[in-house]
Amino acid sequence: MLVLPAAPLLAAPEPAQIVPEAIAPAAATVDVAPALDLPAPATPTTSAAAGSTAKPAQSANVPASALRQKADAAANATLAALLPHLAGNDSIPLLDRSAMFAGDVSRLLAAYDLTQGVPAQSAAPAEGRVQQVLKAAMGLIGTPYRWGGTSTDGFDCSGLVGYVFRSALGIELPRVSREMAARAEGELIRDRTLLNPGDLVFFGLRGRVNHVGIYVGDGQFLHAPSRGKDVRVDRMDTGYWGNRYMQARRVQL
Repeated sequence: MLVLPAAPLLAAPEPAQIVPEAIAPAAATVDVAPALDLPAPATPTTSAAAGSTAKPAQSANVPASALRQKADAAANATLAALLPHLAGNDSIPLLDRSAMFAGDVSRLLAAYDLTQGVPAQSAAPAEGRVQQVLKAAMGLIGTPYRWGGTSTDGFDCSGLVGYVFRSALGIELPRVSREMAARAEGELIRDRTLLNPGDLVFFGLRGRVNHVGIYVGDGQFLHAPSRGKDVRVDRMDTGYWGNRYMQARRVQL
């Protein structure tokens, strides 16, 4: 009699039947996976259609090369904007100088649409060689001054200029500034308003040249100033250097 009431309690309810999800879709994705192996048919070895598959690869290289050229043009223009802001001008706060530089870069990059053609001036060989000079010069900012120095361990003014033109373009210049100033094959420029980036600018006293630098634009030049200082960019149209400017030479590139 006692067993009967307990019997329903011992009978565990039958669990609901679990119906597994269909695995057909998974099998379908497995079938599609081999289609992702596209590189294999792109390099046939014995098929007669090898000539036709080479055409897409060739057309892909052309846009890549064009984009690289356009990007280089944009980088060169950005460099031209960077150099004038590297001067250690304490009269302009650092944040203001940073904002000025950021604005210049934004305007330059906005002018370069990589989907369009390369600007004509960037393709000019002389312009490209000037940019090589400016890039080489910029990379030496912060190098210490060393009297008689002609290497990255330290430069004097003429040693710096000679190193830049030699390393960037393979052009050998005279060793000292007064000989560079007298170099006959370089175009003589006396009016500082006619200067172009890459020109050699000379300074001195009483008609004697004793210093040289590389003009970078916007009234500024890059040089190795003197003992105890590093290679840097300074203004040459006012102040100390403005009163000592004598002439410039445009190296034939």
